Parts: sequence; C-alpha cells; structure tokens
Amino acid sequence: MFEWVYAEELEAGSTRFNKDGHCVGEIKCGPLKFPERIEWDLKDDLVEEIEKAAADAAETVKGVQLRLMVHNDFGKKAITSRCKVGPDGFIQMALQLAYYRDQGHLCLTYEASMTRLFREGRTETIRPVTMHSTAFVKAMCDSSATKEEKRTLLRAACENHQNVAKKCMIGEGVDRHLFCLFIISKALKVDSAFLQKVLSEPWRLSTSQTPHSQTNRLDEEKLQVSFGGGFGPVADDGYGVSYVIAGKNIIFFHVSSFEKSKQTDAYRFSDRIRACMAEMLALFE
Repeated sequence: MFEWVYAEELEAGSTRFNKDGHCVGEIKCGPLKFPERIEWDLKDDLVEEIEKAAADAAETVKGVQLRLMVHNDFGKKAITSRCKVGPDGFIQMALQLAYYRDQGHLCLTYEASMTRLFREGRTETIRPVTMHSTAFVKAMCDSSATKEEKRTLLRAACENHQNVAKKCMIGEGVDRHLFCLFIISKALKVDSAFLQKVLSEPWRLSTSQTPHSQTNRLDEEKLQVSFGGGFGPVADDGYGVSYVIAGKNIIFFHVSSFEKSKQTDAYRFSDRIRACMAEMLALFE
C-alpha cells in the first residue's frame, strides 16, 4: 500500500516529500526517555506453560516439509506473450495437472481472492477445479489428444478461471455465502446436513498468490525481490502452495507438506509443478 501511495504522490508532482523521499516539514518532539528493560514477574506455572508452548511450536515446525522453488525457466512474460493467457490461470492449471499426476486424482482446491472492493472485505475462495480445468488435465494425460486440442482446452480453462476470480472479487463467490448461512444456522439452532458436509470437506490443495509490488514504477525485467513467504497444508495429507510472480521472468513457489504423510512430498510435488509448466509452455512452440 505504501508503494502505491508514494508512487501516486510522485506522479502527481506532490510537494509533500523532498528529493530524498522524506516528508516535508520539521520534526517536533520533546526529549525522549532512555529505554528501560522490562522485568517480567513470571511464576513457575507460567514458565512451565511457556516452555511447553515453545516445545510444541518447535515440534510443529519440525513436522512440516517446506521447499522454496525458484522457477526461472520462464515467467509471466512468456505466459502472456506466447500462451496468450493470464499467469495466475496458467499456474493454477499447472498445479491441477501436477496434483493429478502426483496423486492420481483431482481434489478440492482453495485459492485466496481479495474482496477489497467492499468495506471490511477480506477474502473469498476461488475454486480452481472446474469442468474446464478437469477437461484440460484429462487431455494432458491422454496420449491420443492433439497439441491443438490441449492448447484450446488450456486457454478455455484459464479464461474460465479468470472469470471466476473476477466474480469472487465482486462478491459473487460461493464460500463466504455458505459460511454466513452456516453461522446463521448455528444462531437459529437449525441443523443443516448440507452445510455441515460442504464446510467439512478437506482442502487438500491450498494455494495463494502473494503480490510482490503495487506500483508500475519498477523495472520488472531487472526486478529482484524477496522470495516472500509460504504456509503449511491445511489437511494432513495435503499440500500448501504459495507463489510469487516476481517480475516478468521468475516465479517463486513455496511448497509444503507434512513429514508424517505417506501420500505427499513437497520436493516431489515441486518437481512435478516445474515439469508441468514446461510441458504446458511447449504446447505453444
């Protein structure tokens, strides 16, 4: 947000900042007190709880397998110019294909969408698994499908994904409405078998794109940014995938799984994502 505000101020020729980027004006404040060390009065039972919480946190961290994959084979520049599709849709279809090849089936998938257009809006859920994405994945695994058929299905899946994402941003998603109905049913003490089933299904593939910049004043060809951060899986036998489209030629993936799961492996899944993205790009050669 600060990047956007600062860039807008510069473009508008504002005089609120000097040439060094500092706010114009004099700093006025009284004498500052020297910092004092805070002494905590911790009882033995509280110390015991703190140590237990620290041990639990360490055990949780140890149980998560996390791989940061730097995908620099190509980025959004190649995706948009050669494939003529949006980068988020392309990546989501790659995740679907990778998961299918990793597990042998598709699964309920979560992708976060922002709802900032609304007051106090936070997120909505994009559901990437659709009839369009399923048709594309099945075609990619069908040796009899032609390259042209696969290209057509990929573009259709990406276009549909983009349309669904736009609907989620303007309040036409599904999951927040379902959650509100669930809260109301609890308040009214009405049992709903439908809501209980729908909201209890596991998200075995939880994904989110992390934006890295909110200004167009940076050179994306030369851009070097932070790898960003990731998150753990939300199902015991699932994956967590956070990705950052960093500039035009690089994408960062944070792929996680639980060590205790025999079905998943973050390193194996990362390799599948890279391979699927390359295979999808090759459709347009």
